[in-house]
Amino acid sequence: VLEERVYHLDDAPETPEPYYQPTGKELQPRPVGEENGIIVYNYNPTSAVHYVNDDDNESESKVTSPTPPLEVMTSLAEEAHQQTVALEALKGLLRRFRVREVPIVRGPPKPRPPKPLLLPPVLRPEESEYDSAAYSYEEMNDTAEIVVRDHQQHQQQPAAPRCWMAVKVKQQLQQQQQQQHHHERVHRSSSSSNSSIDGCSDDESDSEGEQTQTLGRDSEQPEATTSHSAQQQQQQQHRSTVGGSKAQPAAHPTPLDPDDLVFESRFESGNLGRAIKITPTYYELYLRPDMYTNRHTQWFYFQVKNTKAKVVYRFSIINLTKPDSLYKEGMRPLMYSTTDAECNQVGWRRCGDNIAYFRNEDSSNGYNYSHYHHRPADDDEEEYIGTSSFTLSFNIEFRYDGDTVYFAHSYPYTYSDLQDYLMCIQRNPVKSKFCKLRLLCRSLAGNNVYYLTVTAPTTHEDDNQKKKKAVIITARVHPGESPSSWMMKGLMDFITGDSYVAKKLRHKFIFKLVPMLNPDGVIVGNTRSSLTGRDLNRQYRTVIRETYPSIWNTKAMIRRLMEDCGVAMYCDMHAHSRKHNVFIYGCENLKRHPDRRLLEQVFPLMLHKNVADKNCKFKVQKNKEGTGRIVVWVLGVTNSYTLEASFGGSTMGGRAGTHFSTADYEHIGRAYCETLMDYYDDNPIKVNYYIKRIRKIRRREKRLRKALRRQQQESFWWLNES
Repeated sequence: VLEERVYHLDDAPETPEPYYQPTGKELQPRPVGEENGIIVYNYNPTSAVHYVNDDDNESESKVTSPTPPLEVMTSLAEEAHQQTVALEALKGLLRRFRVREVPIVRGPPKPRPPKPLLLPPVLRPEESEYDSAAYSYEEMNDTAEIVVRDHQQHQQQPAAPRCWMAVKVKQQLQQQQQQQHHHERVHRSSSSSNSSIDGCSDDESDSEGEQTQTLGRDSEQPEATTSHSAQQQQQQQHRSTVGGSKAQPAAHPTPLDPDDLVFESRFESGNLGRAIKITPTYYELYLRPDMYTNRHTQWFYFQVKNTKAKVVYRFSIINLTKPDSLYKEGMRPLMYSTTDAECNQVGWRRCGDNIAYFRNEDSSNGYNYSHYHHRPADDDEEEYIGTSSFTLSFNIEFRYDGDTVYFAHSYPYTYSDLQDYLMCIQRNPVKSKFCKLRLLCRSLAGNNVYYLTVTAPTTHEDDNQKKKKAVIITARVHPGESPSSWMMKGLMDFITGDSYVAKKLRHKFIFKLVPMLNPDGVIVGNTRSSLTGRDLNRQYRTVIRETYPSIWNTKAMIRRLMEDCGVAMYCDMHAHSRKHNVFIYGCENLKRHPDRRLLEQVFPLMLHKNVADKNCKFKVQKNKEGTGRIVVWVLGVTNSYTLEASFGGSTMGGRAGTHFSTADYEHIGRAYCETLMDYYDDNPIKVNYYIKRIRKIRRREKRLRKALRRQQQESFWWLNES
């Protein structure tokens, strides 16, 4: 809502920041609520997108002033340039025909003509190479993409509901294609298909494994708003607003005392729903759930003003949802001081003392906070237990009086940050020779979803050789997982650099990079969902083009690349809130592709030597069938991975018990490229060596499992005998 953009200094600490060491005596204040405090901040938006008519552009408020379309800005820039050229030509003509002998009578100085309007640089991506309508719904949502299982596994976990869902979606789409009005048909299909998909369960709570359950009435609202309004009105405003209001909404309902902290989150990617002052130094905070849902509260990013130095404050974030969190194991929140940044060039730093993460009671002092956090009774995910919520509570002491401080769950990386970065690549005369920025699609809110093609220009020698294969890397499908954007930034820095490995990779592969799959969710500060209220990483298998445009177009791009040149590797970057270190999820080829057995485990093992890599898993779970990793694997890409980096840090080696910084996340992206070079070396000796290592590791694990089973049997026999 706020027009002013928030900038942060990109600075990483010189030494790794240690975890907080819990003592077991941390304070655990129970929620008391607004009945026993004063609401000092309240912001609960009901709508995420503001559509403005063309006739209303002149009357638009300064607070929500629309960004001119690309065509308008381009024409204005060209007109300004033409005016400048004409003015210079006129000056030259006057100097040429000036009579030198006649003295010039100098009068009072005349005012200079106004300078032409200099508009800020604008990203100008080219149109996509891939036609989103080239594939029909039947081709994109092929029921053959269901994971193949043996007979016993089918008996244990029948896949009938999933198959019935896919057939039902297919039948609905066939019926809708016969109708006359295309736009009305698409709108009905999006709502009906979403209702059928809701029956799918998901009991895994890692970053790629949580299934968003849409809640009836709320789920229909964004689709009706976006699809219907977009047909009649031109999208001008791509920021969060309250109900399409043109005026800045009030977020401070009560007058503040001179010593009160001033909270704010109405900026890009910000998330704070309510702040309640319990005492002058104790505040209860409530996060906003994802837009058009009443769940997913993990990402927080807010501003605090009017600080007092040498005063210990305590913040309690009341309505978190995960029973297991790295905050239990010493992870600390992030703080950014603008005064420290201006005076000492210090960026984001870990903060907090006396940190506690604990489960709330169902009710406390009669206060009901279900308005902020409520889950259906039939929700069987292990991440959500009953109707419980959880609190993160910590002490904070500010260094400066009157400072402006920001707090965040992880290092923010906004949509505007991405645009600035892509602008630097586009304007670089060297990188622009082998980098091509294109528009993959537009999101529901009208924001551009970019993809970057990085490859060396094709020469005559390359034409005689076999075609380059593609490497597809995506990130930020979950808005609250900002470390994935920092990993993608490190990867893009490396692959567009001038190192020997980067040049070799550009000659060997065609890189297709989608740095932000969910820009709408990033802008409004969601944790997991898009503006449909759904988890986009569950929509790859039965995707609908108009409802999930970024997923549809990404899948269409992958299918076209597989037909044209082949896909060497696919990787989707994520962040994990419950596990430490860096690790990979892959897909086991034992049953589906026996000839490629263990091959999917080679790349993760090779990555282990470049970054702290642990807890890799390769099981194909039923509740993950809609993820990009499994769908791309079923399409035929053996090396299809999800790369996970912890929100916290590492527990291995010399980095044990320390947090990851932005430099660490960027290093992971660079290490990925270096490992890719080793994996696709022309000499297969490295791959063969790692396959032998994996076989030894698996045999040792098998022996350990047998020994453990034998020990359990012996102990059981001994107990029976005794």
